[in-house]
Amino acid sequence: MHYKPTGVCSQNIEFDIEDNKVKNVHFIGGCNGNLQGIARLVEGMDVQEVIDRVEGIRCGFKATSCPDQLAQALKTAIGK
Repeated sequence: MHYKPTGVCSQNIEFDIEDNKVKNVHFIGGCNGNLQGIARLVEGMDVQEVIDRVEGIRCGFKATSCPDQLAQALKTAIGK
């Protein structure tokens, strides 16, 4: 799936969901090292667990963050 985040530096989030597990997360743009770390940490995790852990994280004074946008993307993908 492709998701266009808003309010953050990354321009696109790509991921798959297989058997309710998050797979193949790639952020385009943004803080490359941190986003690679997030992608590796959530690999293979249950979709809802990822949402629960990263939803609501803020980046500085922004109302959102790349992890929060990943949660929004996952919620969209599962119809929440």
